[in-house]
Amino acid sequence: MTLLTFRFAPSPNGELHLGHAYSALLNQQMAAQAGGRLLLRIEDIDITRCTPRFEAGIFRDLEWLGLRWEEPVRRQSEHFAEYRAVLDRLIAEELVYPAFMSRGEIRAFIAETGGRDWPRDPDGVPLYPPLDKALPAGERKRRIAENMPFAWRLDVEAAMARVTAGLSWTEFNDETMSATRAIEAQPQAWGDVIIARRDIPTSYHLAVVVDDALQGVSHVVRGQDLYAATGVQRLLQELLGLSPPRYFHHRLIPGPDGRKLSKSFKDTGLAALRDAGMSPQDVRRLLGSELAPTR
Repeated sequence: MTLLTFRFAPSPNGELHLGHAYSALLNQQMAAQAGGRLLLRIEDIDITRCTPRFEAGIFRDLEWLGLRWEEPVRRQSEHFAEYRAVLDRLIAEELVYPAFMSRGEIRAFIAETGGRDWPRDPDGVPLYPPLDKALPAGERKRRIAENMPFAWRLDVEAAMARVTAGLSWTEFNDETMSATRAIEAQPQAWGDVIIARRDIPTSYHLAVVVDDALQGVSHVVRGQDLYAATGVQRLLQELLGLSPPRYFHHRLIPGPDGRKLSKSFKDTGLAALRDAGMSPQDVRRLLGSELAPTR
């Protein structure tokens, strides 16, 4: 019998905060309730922002919280060759294309053509213009040969044409996992998302679906801020013939001003709380009654 598999997958680009603690502890609790296993994955494809110091802090903070996971820990930066092989497959199937427009060029094009009416993705970012998708193959090769900056973007229209049935995912209603509902996936809402960079052969979307499949992840428990992004990942899973996990997108932990906690705003980290004398039990009480101490 295959064990149910959960994972907690932080990025070492800053210190863990209360939101990470909630997600990690909830993953551990749900895995224990299901008689499953918990994996730890280090999502460090951003080689410019991710550092060994922050990675060491992740291990220190999670051990302090009482988190236990199976070894070995998967580090995405050690698996670029695997992601490259999947990217090459998408390139060969003409499901991605090189996109050359800079942010300034995107803004200028949108200002001239669509202005405020230009469609935006669920995060409020304008969708990528269609110009590069129409470039002849010879022009694409010339620009790449001349080392022009570019990113590989998913041709969502072409990708959706490959989907023969409705695209959806299974979402648990709550952390008890007692009931589920089907959620219609809407990857079109994101437009032609970035799948890989010229110098890094993957993106968050591509790496996460490859990793979840390779590691046999059956349950993805993560924050509500990634709910809409699941549509893009379900599309990639369908294109690559990967079995989708089940999902639960949990509530977010707000900061004192009500906004979502973020590393970029240097919200109070777990290390600072620990240094201030707070215990792991204090953290659990702060985060909510559903996080019962693990026995």
